[in-house]
Amino acid sequence: MYLDQIVKIEGFQTILHSLVDVIDIGIHIIDTKGRTIVYNKKMAEIEGMDSEEVLGKKIHEIFIFKEETESTLIRALHSGRKTENSKQTYFNNLGQEITTINNTFPILDQSQNIIGAIEVAKDITNLERIIKDNILNKGDTKYTFDSIIGTSENFLDVIEKSKRSTRTTSSILIVGETGTGKELFAQSIHNGSSRSTHPFISQNCAALPDSLIEGILFGTKKGAFTGSIERPGLFEQAQGGTILLDEINSLNPNLQAKLLRALQERTIRRVGDTKDKKIDVRVIATINEDPIDAISNDHLRKDLYYRLSVVSLFIPPLRERKEDIPLLAQSFIEKFNALFELNIEGINEEVYSLFYDYDWPGNVRELEHIIEGAMNLMEPGDTKISTNHLPTLFRKKTHFEDIHPEKKDVQTNGNLQESTLSLDDYIANTEKQYLEKILKEHGMNISQAAKALNISRQSLQYRLKKYQDK
Repeated sequence: MYLDQIVKIEGFQTILHSLVDVIDIGIHIIDTKGRTIVYNKKMAEIEGMDSEEVLGKKIHEIFIFKEETESTLIRALHSGRKTENSKQTYFNNLGQEITTINNTFPILDQSQNIIGAIEVAKDITNLERIIKDNILNKGDTKYTFDSIIGTSENFLDVIEKSKRSTRTTSSILIVGETGTGKELFAQSIHNGSSRSTHPFISQNCAALPDSLIEGILFGTKKGAFTGSIERPGLFEQAQGGTILLDEINSLNPNLQAKLLRALQERTIRRVGDTKDKKIDVRVIATINEDPIDAISNDHLRKDLYYRLSVVSLFIPPLRERKEDIPLLAQSFIEKFNALFELNIEGINEEVYSLFYDYDWPGNVRELEHIIEGAMNLMEPGDTKISTNHLPTLFRKKTHFEDIHPEKKDVQTNGNLQESTLSLDDYIANTEKQYLEKILKEHGMNISQAAKALNISRQSLQYRLKKYQDK
């Protein structure tokens, strides 16, 4: 009896479909003509198809292979041989690339005649994409210390410590809020070290589920689990170079323990293997929260923290180095002038006043996005970024509308006059008067005044100097 006749037996299909649809692995069965007769929900999910598009159709009417023999199902049907842990990459009817690990078997009747083929598939599409991305990005480091912009005292101190760390191979923990430029420092350290000719591999630990991250980092051994193949992890790929583990606090405690062992023993063990492999890799890790808070909240193991923080670099947020805003803003203007073929000269004082008063929760990255957004709104003839070019959301955040009066009473020769001021002049005058008031209240002590204003001492000094020069 042929397979397509078997599945027509009353009640068989219902039982079969109920069974295969609850299994969390793809199942695809074809008959002797290559037509699909069973196609479960998991397989439909893996291949991004509806079962109605596949059932009753021949394999090559739906899926695209470079050659017919590349279909493991068709291969099993024609050869009568089973294949195990075979990787297959193909395309669905929308042209989307799919990669699976398959166990494929011919189906035989009692007389040992082939009456169909069955495939059990595990989706590794995302895993393949991640691996490819990391391989393509291997050694793709474009930042050096010359790329780092800033002259504030606290920022220059971090740069100096980073430069010193290039002389050793010790682990480094870079602490900083999102958008402060942690990877820029990591790449600069790598490029300034003796490892610069070897791979630099970066992996965001928060971007992967726990089920994938261990295999990605440490590699897998063939047969370790269903669909696993022999594959080196990122540590092996970074041999002789540097690996950057971004957002290390997102790793689960078990993986943190395995990472700690790798750092201590300088060996790694692939998932499913029994042998250790020696590694020569410098580890740089980043964290976007205070390490003490991370330990208290069980986001970071204390022993791993001590191992990683042989060198600790704390990148100050932009709100603590606002005197660097003009340099950063100008560098972004030059960058987008080249990209957009514009010739913008700079930013007017009114915008800078808003920038200095803003807390910058997104840090340098947020400043870059605001400059980019503003330059998208520039009109022909505009040479400077003004408030009307700023993104609407930023203007609302800074309460721009609340501080935009049109007139102000000013005193001239002892007499009050109503005079129209530009907004730049009004904001500058108001800011200057307020700074003088706070300074007087604190006995002209700059540190105490800065604390009261909730800005850094350097930022207050910059503002005072700006008004003295006018």
